Amino acid sequence: MVSRPHSTPRVERRRARLLPRGVLRLDRAAADAINGGTGSAAMDGAFAALSRAADRGRLWFAAAAVLALLGRRRAALRGVLSLTVASILANLVGKRVFGGDRPLTSSIPVGRRLRRPPSSLSFPSGHTASAAAFAVGVALESPRAGALLAPAAAAVAYSRLHTGVHWLSDVVGGAALGAGVALVGGALGSGSLLPSRAIGRPGLRIDLPESDDGRGVLLLVNGSAGRHVSRRDPLRIISRRLPGATVRFLGRDSPEQVVRRALAGSRPPRILGVCGGDGTVSATAAVARSTGLPLLVLPGGTFNHFARAAGASSLDRAIDALQAGQGLRVDVADLRIDGGEPTTVLNAVGVGIYPDFVDVRQRFEDGWTKWGASVIAAARIGRSADPVPVTVEHHTRMAWSVFVAVDRNSPRLVSTLQRRGLDDGVLDVRILDGATARLRAVASLTFGKRISAVLRAVHLAPSSARVDAFTAPSVRVRVGMRRGAPPPVTHDGELMRVRPRGSDGYEVEVRIVPQGLDVYSPGVGA
Repeated sequence: MVSRPHSTPRVERRRARLLPRGVLRLDRAAADAINGGTGSAAMDGAFAALSRAADRGRLWFAAAAVLALLGRRRAALRGVLSLTVASILANLVGKRVFGGDRPLTSSIPVGRRLRRPPSSLSFPSGHTASAAAFAVGVALESPRAGALLAPAAAAVAYSRLHTGVHWLSDVVGGAALGAGVALVGGALGSGSLLPSRAIGRPGLRIDLPESDDGRGVLLLVNGSAGRHVSRRDPLRIISRRLPGATVRFLGRDSPEQVVRRALAGSRPPRILGVCGGDGTVSATAAVARSTGLPLLVLPGGTFNHFARAAGASSLDRAIDALQAGQGLRVDVADLRIDGGEPTTVLNAVGVGIYPDFVDVRQRFEDGWTKWGASVIAAARIGRSADPVPVTVEHHTRMAWSVFVAVDRNSPRLVSTLQRRGLDDGVLDVRILDGATARLRAVASLTFGKRISAVLRAVHLAPSSARVDAFTAPSVRVRVGMRRGAPPPVTHDGELMRVRPRGSDGYEVEVRIVPQGLDVYSPGVGA
């Protein structure tokens, strides 16, 4: 086997300055083994065709379409999202930071060369990063589909070596990047990157009424909550562990109407339970406050921000707390718009791009799942969102967002949707300045301080210099009109469309209610 020169002496010197000797030796050995071996014209043509098919992710987008047609829409979406992020990081970040020269075209047998050799820098391999990200992303949702795609992803990675456009180190780096992106995305989607420990005070520990089998519990269930999340059937767990509970499904009647009827009956409940997302939990918490009943929260939504903050991260943990009579007394907040009736808030109130984001997301949730709809919403508001005129603390400005969280939150987050304290007795206010670029403002919707820190490092999220933050027991925000219309408001992820009394906007008042709710909890971090 004759070894061909794979790069010029000048390129070799440049690579020697950047890479360890062991990596250089492996790169040369792999290139010698592949280019010096025997092969057939059919095999050479097949790998060249496969490499071209994966240009711009076309092969993987076609695979995603097939998965969607076969009913694996969530797996297809996870794969495409992972591929997109990995491709951006590989081609727009990795190649600019690391770069490097590709092997010489003359060192590649003629039959293996691509018709149009790539002109971009070498490290990491974008094709390999996309292939690995797509296959691993799909596998996180559907292991069987991921296993079927793995050989194709490996073949695409090898095709970049067979056609001589990458070194082995480029392919290994691309594979590590793509798999890493998919795994981080999977952890973020499952909530494992969202810390549940309290940054502020963890709530006052109290004893609450016990119920071993659910007797005395009126449980309100929102059957449509969390429909885009794969999890065990909550009703099976409830019927097995709480067979004595009275279960009512929420439909046309509000939680208050259902509870008032039950309290007027012959066997009024001692405990009020709810299984649903943050919006349903918030509405039921208002009834618990007005009736004096302790609240049992069974997480049944997509995000379950309040349940996780209170330590009830699963149905079993929440039921364990009920059976042991363990609880917390936690803060809530009252929201009033233009001095109207108060609305109970458990996590946060938002004005600006987050309500816009929720508005668009809701239009696409049924067809694309909440995760896919979130991507569509982020793309749309990234092109068309406008800042909102607000007046806070007598200071008028244009702002992308105003978040008012119940209790203290992570100090470097812009969006504070999950509280990190439980009885601090304050509101945590974050205002993102309107001078921030639109793309960075949209990126601020990313949840979790780990991911936010990465985005700030690559200048895709606003720096802390653009965010005004303070704590207070109450806050008033005057919201002006935007393009002649009143901007919407969110509380606990629920969209509220406002009909202002005047033509110049409306006023949002949020006031903390210290230790205003008793909730079952095994303890944060327990």
